[in-house]
Amino acid sequence: MTTQKETRNDRNDRNETAENGQGRISRRRLLGTAGAAGATGLALGAAGGTAVHAATASPATALNTLGSTGVPFHGERQPGITTPLQARGHLIAFDLAPGAGRKEAAALLRRWSRLAAEVMAGRPAGDGDTGVALDAGPSSLTVTFGLGRTFFDRTDLTARRPAALDPLPAFSSDRLDPKRSDGDLWVQIGADDGLVAFHALRAVQRSAGDTARVRWQMNGFNRSPGATRSPMTSRNLMGQVDGTNNPKPSDPDFDRRIFVPAEGEAAQGDAAWMAGGSYAVVRRIRMLLDDWEKLPLDGQEEVIGRRKSDGAPLTGGSETTPLALDKTGPDGKLVIPANAHARISAPEANGGAAMLRRPFSFHDGIGPDGTVDAGLLFVCWQADPLRGFVPVQRKLDRGDALSAFIRHEASGLFAVPGGAREGEYVGQRLLES
Repeated sequence: MTTQKETRNDRNDRNETAENGQGRISRRRLLGTAGAAGATGLALGAAGGTAVHAATASPATALNTLGSTGVPFHGERQPGITTPLQARGHLIAFDLAPGAGRKEAAALLRRWSRLAAEVMAGRPAGDGDTGVALDAGPSSLTVTFGLGRTFFDRTDLTARRPAALDPLPAFSSDRLDPKRSDGDLWVQIGADDGLVAFHALRAVQRSAGDTARVRWQMNGFNRSPGATRSPMTSRNLMGQVDGTNNPKPSDPDFDRRIFVPAEGEAAQGDAAWMAGGSYAVVRRIRMLLDDWEKLPLDGQEEVIGRRKSDGAPLTGGSETTPLALDKTGPDGKLVIPANAHARISAPEANGGAAMLRRPFSFHDGIGPDGTVDAGLLFVCWQADPLRGFVPVQRKLDRGDALSAFIRHEASGLFAVPGGAREGEYVGQRLLES
């Protein structure tokens, strides 16, 4: 029997639970408990899989930190660049439809920005929401927008195209599929929940309407937060620790390397609208896992130049120990081979060239040749790709031992403008100036 103190919302919650017949908590009460869940979520994460299973089996469980963590859309920089790696990701490129130009592109980016702000806050994607994420919180969702070289041709803005968007050079390891490369517009979606990520993906696709058409889409994943006893660098599908020595926001030169400055020579002239932005190089890198897995452990470690167990250099120490590039063994040979991937890609071996790597793994089943179609959706960020990705890849292309076990199958380069302030949309400084 309902008491006089019981509110209408309380009755709705009780009725919804009764109608579901499975003890489901309502979305209003679920989201309302997110703040209180922050303290308990840490304990859940530290307890491991058993605690999480018990929580998900409970008839009425508050969001833990995995679901309640939100990332703001508005700000000086776009989300999804320095955001910690998420468990699920979608990369998708669009081409503007025939007849669509600057006006239509501006309207689309305005719609997308408004949509991203809503779904990243854990709210529905406007009218006609699919309901895929109704029971979930934000789950660290990020939506990031970029512009390809051809975008400027389609919008009559070639005079405003930055030199940093010049085409990447060809590399000997490239086996690029043009249909899965480039694009007028690029969207990166990441979240710690697969349904939340898919919900945002479908919302972006639907919101494109008749203005833009999907050119290609790639889906990826990473290790889920809390899957390890303590936080650690993720592994790729070769089993190697991947991401060691990534630039850190605490580094004194981090902003200079990763973001276009708001002042100074790099922000002047036609590319001033890119202040606070970054450039993303996107590569679909197929791993030839059948060949790789035939190598013995010591062979794999010599190819990489690091121990597989913990990511430490072959010269000793821990994952974060600097490479002792000049160290030799009793036989007089370099401990880290001359063609080891870690040696060739090291910033100290490339004049300090650095990029922020933020990849996803992918697995798309078995290819027509009967081999596994899996690898890395490589995404790296830098203030200038001609000083970041290009010199490092050129050196890798000339003698990286890993090249025999990978194949670059798709590529893209995108200008990712700075973040949108409240009431603005991404790219507004370019399209309305």
